[in-house]
Amino acid sequence: MKTTNIIYRREIRLILIVLCVFISITIHAQTKHQLLRSGDASYSAGEYSKAEEAYRKAIEKEGKSQAKYNLGNSLYEQERYDEALEQYQSAINSAPNNESKSQAYHNLGNSLFNNQKLKESLEAFKQALRYRPDDLETKHNLSYAKQILKQQQQQKKQEQQEGEESEEEQENQEEQQQEGEPQKEDQEKEDQKPQEQNQEQQDEVDNESKSESTEEKRDLDKEDARKLLEIAENEEKKVQEKMRKVSGGKKRKKDW
Repeated sequence: MKTTNIIYRREIRLILIVLCVFISITIHAQTKHQLLRSGDASYSAGEYSKAEEAYRKAIEKEGKSQAKYNLGNSLYEQERYDEALEQYQSAINSAPNNESKSQAYHNLGNSLFNNQKLKESLEAFKQALRYRPDDLETKHNLSYAKQILKQQQQQKKQEQQEGEESEEEQENQEEQQQEGEPQKEDQEKEDQKPQEQNQEQQDEVDNESKSESTEEKRDLDKEDARKLLEIAENEEKKVQEKMRKVSGGKKRKKDW
């Protein structure tokens, strides 16, 4: 009887342990599932930060591809493209099938495109089409990325050509300026010659004027002296004339 009781108790304990493990697994699975559903609900409502929090908790429970992919989407909507890239890449590595890989590559390409990494985004879209060749949305994104990349390359080429032309034009202007400097100096010298000649002529005129003025002054001095001499001589003549008149006008005494 005692042996039976011992066996019975062991069986009960074993059953209890199995039940606890089963309940624990069930609760854990429900919690992870609930977190994913909560994240999806927040994402649909546009509450991307709350969705991110729920998906991160779900990944902590079990890092499956779906949770990582959804976390990447919530980060993408918050324009945190670098972080989204990491989650999409992780989702690709753990994706269970081609469709999941194609979706992850598709959104990886979108994140790269928004990060201005156009060449890398093209490769991501091509990889997505490898797993889902008929995906029209991925084909459209691939075509659009090619178009934008081509435009950027053309614009860069045009800017480079304009830069080279501008540099060449500047060099030509500098060369013309250097060549024009001697000509400018020669022209300045030529322009200076008439000025010097005019100055010399003006100096000659001034000198002649001074000389003429001096000569005129000298002539005037001589003329003045001559006139003064004539005046003096005339005065002297007048005096002598008066003296003669006085002497000649004296009455003689009559001799009766």
